[in-house]
Amino acid sequence: MTGKTGVRFEEAEKRKGVILILIAVTITFLSWLAYGHPIIMALLVMLAVYLMTGDRYQWIYIWSKTYKRDSIGLRVLLETMFRIWVWERQGITVVTRWTEVAKMNPDKKAFVMDDRFLTFREGDEFSNRIAWYFKRQGFKAGEVIALFMETQPEYVFIWLGLAKIRVTSALVNNNLRGIQLIYCLKIAGCKAVIFGDEMADAIKEIQHEIRDIPLFQFNSPDRPNAPLVQDTSPLASELAEMSTEAYIDTDVAKPRDTLMYIYTSGTTGFPKAAIITNIRYLLIPLGVHTSARLSSADVVYDPLPLHHTAGGVLGAGQGLVLGCTVVLRKKFSASNYWSDAAKHRCTVAQYIGEICRYLLAVPKGQHDRAHNVKVIVGNGLRPQIWQEFVDRFGVERVLEFYGATEGNSNLVNLDSKVGAIGFLSRLVSSIYPLTLVKCDEITGEILRDENGRCITCGPHEPGLLLGKIDPKKAILTFSGYADKTASEKKMVRHVKVENDCYFNTGDILVMDHYGYFYFKDRTGDTFR
Repeated sequence: MTGKTGVRFEEAEKRKGVILILIAVTITFLSWLAYGHPIIMALLVMLAVYLMTGDRYQWIYIWSKTYKRDSIGLRVLLETMFRIWVWERQGITVVTRWTEVAKMNPDKKAFVMDDRFLTFREGDEFSNRIAWYFKRQGFKAGEVIALFMETQPEYVFIWLGLAKIRVTSALVNNNLRGIQLIYCLKIAGCKAVIFGDEMADAIKEIQHEIRDIPLFQFNSPDRPNAPLVQDTSPLASELAEMSTEAYIDTDVAKPRDTLMYIYTSGTTGFPKAAIITNIRYLLIPLGVHTSARLSSADVVYDPLPLHHTAGGVLGAGQGLVLGCTVVLRKKFSASNYWSDAAKHRCTVAQYIGEICRYLLAVPKGQHDRAHNVKVIVGNGLRPQIWQEFVDRFGVERVLEFYGATEGNSNLVNLDSKVGAIGFLSRLVSSIYPLTLVKCDEITGEILRDENGRCITCGPHEPGLLLGKIDPKKAILTFSGYADKTASEKKMVRHVKVENDCYFNTGDILVMDHYGYFYFKDRTGDTFR
């Protein structure tokens, strides 16, 4: 990267003389004010010598360019951490937070898809039916039920209902078939499968391999009479007999309890079932909500799969946790993206991976700017098309972020810096729980010094991103996978000091002199 990305840090050098003169003038002025106070004058002279020697003038220049960004970042971080700390101290879970939100917005649309929607009250009542039904089926706290269906408003409330009886949901990718599907069910220890009628053929294909697992078929309200797969329970029709009253569990769930499993993409082998705790589910949408300066009045366009972290946690969580209306789409459509957003008056829209490139490839149309979207949130917007995208679609702000489904290493680009996936203030980079370390860019193997410690990268040196693990802090916890062996492989020890432990993202990034991070290469499973 060169030019605008700041790979060649020359501006400070060019302005070195100006910076030194400003320091000298400032110190001289302060010395004049302190005339007659020799101790103060001596301290000022020492300060002047300190600032004007070495390359410290560069830090002054960096600070002058980044203090606004850093102050906003500090506010976002402190606000998010404080709220999460309060929620954890109060024992808040996704279910208890949802209950509060639903009571405040009973008749507001919670989830919308096409011309169908569920209000917060309707969603709560549906999830109560789910809770009563599966409790009567004999499922116990800590057991796992797989959810295998396409996007629809009921999807979220099925796993929410299971959470009300402390049953963990495994959100299985609805594109999986055969051996990979069987693997996902077994690795999470699923005791049952809830599947949509549209998944009937996929279930029939593996039914002989999962004979001991009860199957529950949920027919969408659009297809109430869809044929029932043999030896399955008709979930949708049987739910009608259940109570809509809240299910009260005497054994209360805790913030660190497992809420669900979300499967990584499987780009490095079979999908891994990443553990999502209650507190992590609360943290992800809250962090984005705070960073993007959203409110419950915002309408979020979420055309992403609900079995994915971006769609099912970051997007759906804006409704469940923070009271926004969330607009869903069964499958992403580039040609309908902006017309959907305009139809539902969305103010925020999500993207991931190549979505922005697909949108630019669509011929220009009437909805390119005839929409209310002010902020787009996601990751994967390539620097080469960033400005073109903003100019064409009239989006005021791009909130690009970096994060891993199972990890604790998160970055966010708060000031829409073109090409950056996030930033870290240079003033605190040495103590912040994220670090870039040198590695073999081909194998991903971490390089160490003669003392066995990892070698920290300097500006513009590509390195592997690691996140410090601290089980005491929700924002730094690494819950890992259902497979504990896979969890251990993602941990790196003795990074900076003896026995410390970091999460290995598997991603190679570059940080410039201003603290902006840029993506270089991927070996792991991130939100992208």
